[in-house]
Amino acid sequence: MYVRVSTDKQEAGNQSVQLRDYACRKDYVVVGEYVDVISGKEERRPDYDRLFVDAHKKLFDSVLFWDLSRFSRGGTLFTLQKLRELENAGVDWESFQEPFIRSAGVFKDVVIAIFVSVAKIERLKISERTKAGLARLVRDGKVLGRPVGSKDKHPRRKKGYYK
Repeated sequence: MYVRVSTDKQEAGNQSVQLRDYACRKDYVVVGEYVDVISGKEERRPDYDRLFVDAHKKLFDSVLFWDLSRFSRGGTLFTLQKLRELENAGVDWESFQEPFIRSAGVFKDVVIAIFVSVAKIERLKISERTKAGLARLVRDGKVLGRPVGSKDKHPRRKKGYYK
């Protein structure tokens, strides 16, 4: 099972419980849970990466994920490549929320391409709304960033922190 939430303010357990119940009803044996708390746009995610390593080791024969946007928001090509990688490793995959998205079926690539595109657009819209909100705050005179304090007594060595 693969579970992902974007922030630690979200509860990964909500997905896990329903995926475990679904697996039980389908007589699937859950051999492991891979849980990431990280944005779906990130191509490198600790448990996501571990899932693929374990898939190549043949530690399981199927991956169940909540929905395609939880699996990846990296765009059509990236997501299709990752799903193909699972297939090439002999691992089936299935979306809990979208039962028509699974490794079996003649239209799977078309359906996946549409859903992945929608997920990427949704991520871009979230980013645009966030940037618009930050721009409004700056326009209204709000100073963004960490407050000046004792940690600022020493010059920063990281790029972009020199004044």
